[in-house]
Amino acid sequence: MKGVIELLRIKLPDGSVKEMPEGSSALGLAQAIGPRLGQAAVAAVVNGQTVDLRSLLPDGAEVRILTVKDEEGLEILRHTTSHVMAQAVRRLFGDVKLAIGPSIESGFYYDFDLAKAFAPEDLARVEEEMRKIVAEDLPLERFCLPKAEAVKLFADKNEQYKVELIEGLEDDEVSLYQQGDFVDLCRGPHLVSTGRVAAFKLLSIAGAYWRGDEKRQMLQRIYGTAWAAKEELESYLKKLEEIEKRDHRRLAKELDLYSVHEEIGAGLVLWHPKGGRIRNAIEDFWRGEHYRNGYEIVYSPHIGRAQLWETSGHLGYFRENMYSPMDIDGQEYYAKPMNCPFHIMIYKNRGWSYRDLPLRWAELGTVYRYERSGVLHGLLRVRGFTQDDAHLICRPDQMPAEIDRVLAFSLYMLRSFGFTDFHLYLATRPKEKSVGEEERWVAATQALEESVKRAGLPYDVDEGGGAFYGPKIDIKIKDALNREWQCTTIQFDFNNPERFDMTYRGSDGQDNRPYMIHRALLGSLERFFGVLIEHYGGAFPAWLAPVQAEIIPVTQNNVEYAEKVREDLNAAGLRAEADLRDEKLGYRVREAQMQKIPYTLVVGDKEAAENAVAVRVRGGGDKGVMKLEKFQEELLREVRERC
Repeated sequence: MKGVIELLRIKLPDGSVKEMPEGSSALGLAQAIGPRLGQAAVAAVVNGQTVDLRSLLPDGAEVRILTVKDEEGLEILRHTTSHVMAQAVRRLFGDVKLAIGPSIESGFYYDFDLAKAFAPEDLARVEEEMRKIVAEDLPLERFCLPKAEAVKLFADKNEQYKVELIEGLEDDEVSLYQQGDFVDLCRGPHLVSTGRVAAFKLLSIAGAYWRGDEKRQMLQRIYGTAWAAKEELESYLKKLEEIEKRDHRRLAKELDLYSVHEEIGAGLVLWHPKGGRIRNAIEDFWRGEHYRNGYEIVYSPHIGRAQLWETSGHLGYFRENMYSPMDIDGQEYYAKPMNCPFHIMIYKNRGWSYRDLPLRWAELGTVYRYERSGVLHGLLRVRGFTQDDAHLICRPDQMPAEIDRVLAFSLYMLRSFGFTDFHLYLATRPKEKSVGEEERWVAATQALEESVKRAGLPYDVDEGGGAFYGPKIDIKIKDALNREWQCTTIQFDFNNPERFDMTYRGSDGQDNRPYMIHRALLGSLERFFGVLIEHYGGAFPAWLAPVQAEIIPVTQNNVEYAEKVREDLNAAGLRAEADLRDEKLGYRVREAQMQKIPYTLVVGDKEAAENAVAVRVRGGGDKGVMKLEKFQEELLREVRERC
């Protein structure tokens, strides 16, 4: 009948049905559910697809309203903020070409091609213009154009990067968004208007190659962050300040731990004496614990013949990460990207019986992998690093116990370095390409999952996320700032035992294929050291500190006793130094504190007469005068207990 309004039946997440007039939008639904939701809504998920609030709802749709409390809703807020920033840059700098501007974890960025280099003070100007755009409350409206028309639109604007992006799309129709006079290529969704952008801050300027290709144009990238409320923004900025204070590159320079030099090559690390002392403490502990846990330690060369890497599959699957070959006696040799083929060759050097297994072989082996210069980052991303590698070779019936053993060992080692918060990820067989029999994949995956469950730790299943050659467990640790870091990997390998024809003589007298498990515990010494620096803010526990005690004589008359104290502590196996400079006492004490040395021992006439030391603790604590022997015992106990 004419004039009758059809009602849409919309299914909500709680299973209830909401009736809405025909032609209702997702925003209308949110407002109908409640005024507060209507105000908080940023987008909607309609039949599994995330759409703008202006999108009209079909009858029978399943709808979930998103707010900034949802991770996806916060991403939409940040993506819209990147468009606001791009509009502000266009207003201020005019002749600028736009590339891409996605949301990222905790924020967003946009890449620009501009003849003028952005200066740090430009960020404040852009922020101010962004506030004006937010105050204008410009609607963000989606529209579509045929591909050819979209190309012409951006070509007329001299937007070469947008044209290239559009030409690479397979769709015949292109999605665009407009806010005021600003139009951008984007699938969306976005906020209803710029006025919904709440709290934001522009953070930094960096260079970025177009499409990550070092042979393409270098663009200027502006990073920013955006949050639902000012309080959240302020909390995040405080966290960034703490991260900056703990940045391992800055602390390493202040504490003289390592350096990287262009004369040597980007991504190649020089360990200074103090950094070397920490590394040595880590390695000594690592070796001792491996021997105690039934491992043998092996060593392998830094290069190997091309034939080895062909057999292992590295030249087929990993060549882009390997350095160019070198010619030796007419043969091609490669710097090793991994240690595993060498361990396999040790295995193949003799025959093995089922009685000989399991074998546990570990190595601190330095490997070399090509990383693009744009991703190199202090110790966290380098080109030459020492991997704490191990390979377990076992019978099928030994596999579950070996997984339990290596998982428990990994957690023990990580806890020993002060990490207590873990999350595990179980990656299963890829859906497309993989090697190995189905029953082996099933057995290995089941063994990994049951081991994680027995450990009682939280874990997620990454369906299809395993390598083509086997399932794995990744262990991520949380540092003092609650950031996750990937360290340990326990990885099955069904590929190399086949490629190298690894066998053992079984109890049946027949040759059998062993299981092979890769295990990187700390990941790499370089990256792990970088994580440790930031976790502790450079204030290492006594067992790791490069200098455990600094002896400071009150006057030059006390130098001889200060040297004796240092020699006694060093003879006991402790790392002690003496500051014998003819400087004021307060200055030298502050210097020791700035170097984050756990203990400062002040010695004067009284201490020399009593064979004692006045003990000051890092951070300002004062333990008073103590007999040297007692202090030595207490510090040795700390080191033994890894305090």
